[in-house]
Amino acid sequence: MNIKDSNIAIVHDWFLKKSFGGAEKVSFILDDFFKRRYSAPDIFSLTSNIQSSEIKSLQGNKIQTSFIQSLPFGRTNVQSYLPFLPYAIEQLDLRKYDLIMSSSHAFAKGILTSPDQLHISYVHTPMRYAWDQMYTYLEKSTLSKFGFEFPIKLMLYKLREWDFYSSQRIDYIISNSNFTSKRIKKYWGLESEVIYPPVDIKRFHYEKSRGNFYLSLNRLVPNKRVDLLIKAFNKLNLPLIIIGDGPERLKLEKISNSNIKFLRKISDREVENYLSRCKAFVYAGIEDFGIAPVEAMASGAPVIAYGKGGILDTVNCLNNQNKEKVANGLLFKKQTVQCIFDTISWFEDKKLWRRFKPEILNEYSQNFSIEKFINKIDFSINKALEKFNKNI
Repeated sequence: MNIKDSNIAIVHDWFLKKSFGGAEKVSFILDDFFKRRYSAPDIFSLTSNIQSSEIKSLQGNKIQTSFIQSLPFGRTNVQSYLPFLPYAIEQLDLRKYDLIMSSSHAFAKGILTSPDQLHISYVHTPMRYAWDQMYTYLEKSTLSKFGFEFPIKLMLYKLREWDFYSSQRIDYIISNSNFTSKRIKKYWGLESEVIYPPVDIKRFHYEKSRGNFYLSLNRLVPNKRVDLLIKAFNKLNLPLIIIGDGPERLKLEKISNSNIKFLRKISDREVENYLSRCKAFVYAGIEDFGIAPVEAMASGAPVIAYGKGGILDTVNCLNNQNKEKVANGLLFKKQTVQCIFDTISWFEDKKLWRRFKPEILNEYSQNFSIEKFINKIDFSINKALEKFNKNI
């Protein structure tokens, strides 16, 4: 197989406006990469409510979807069909493609391929809610509170089975962080190559003067643990701006004091402005990688985050004695309100923001640029293809 003469397909879980984030951007960057260096791919997804005209790089290329697209709420609430999504992804007919690249955080990696097709999967995470974050989701689930916990657990048990077995069909796995790579090894028993996801560093500016507010930027869902940030900042009485939306928003707004401000629908330019002026970016969840913290660093802001997960690939704590690493934030050891409170109090008392130089933070963020991602992906695809051709 020669990649330049190959029919190429990209498969992603879903493209929804309400949850458009880093994983979706990776899919479109891959699409643009293949167009520029090899040939134009076709794009597949379980469902999509994004028009081709809304994504410049698509150039009118239509996203091909599964039967979920035509079901009620299929284009707005795909998770309501969770038990059927493994079946749906396997119904996508990809027989004519030589190279298939899946960008997967749940189901896309489960597509069916033949021994003559090379399937490379860029894995953002093994299915979170089926594995290590199951209990976090159950605690917050409305259905489990109404007595449906047993059938939900049974459904997740079946999803774990499918998640494992479908992973064995992948020819070559790329993970987005060392944390994700460890989870892939733990749950699937497979090795993966780590390539950090692309961050559009050029969007952000670090030259502006810093303001006197902290910033959180993420979807308002249970695993992001924004509730811990709110409870800590209620005690701190320091200004916190939370940018994002999601099913937890109303609940979070109710427990917030007046020093905490929520922003929902704001432009990319406004987001960039807040990032370039905040005193620090704060995050309390366990992230598989964490693009927003890198965007904060590109904007000259230090990151204060829970020291676990993918954040360890990007944030080097000021307390770290390793002089070879660029200090770009603080990491708190426990995922608790008190630990967040203590860390930010220390940051304030010692005026530690003075220790972080915006230009140095921006320079460090260049390690996660789109250009670096593309070059590494290109090398890995060709390496996987060479091995695949030898085994045919």
